[in-house]
Amino acid sequence: MALRESGRAINQTFNIEAIVRPGLDPGVEGGPELLAFAEAVLGADRGALDDARNALAQRLSPAAVGAASIIAADFTKNDRIANGLGIPMEPPSLEETADFRESFGINAYPSAANSLR
Repeated sequence: MALRESGRAINQTFNIEAIVRPGLDPGVEGGPELLAFAEAVLGADRGALDDARNALAQRLSPAAVGAASIIAADFTKNDRIANGLGIPMEPPSLEETADFRESFGINAYPSAANSLR
């Protein structure tokens, strides 16, 4: 949702569907590399993570690898805390994301049971 809102703020449209549909261009500089990095961070393949880090550093910069790592770690921490506590999404967030949650299959994730209460 933040990516979509950030795009609106600068009058640019991003393809948020690329987050769940590999191969689509998200419309963000270095987007394919960022998505590959995010996927590798959540996986268990060290070689894939090394490749993703190298590709991201080459496409954007070594500093981008650090920034993306910090964002991934912070998001994962916050997500785990929210899921562990069973914190539901706030009604405005539910309304603002309704258009893509169902079509992307997000509502079918087991943890969505906590969010959609």
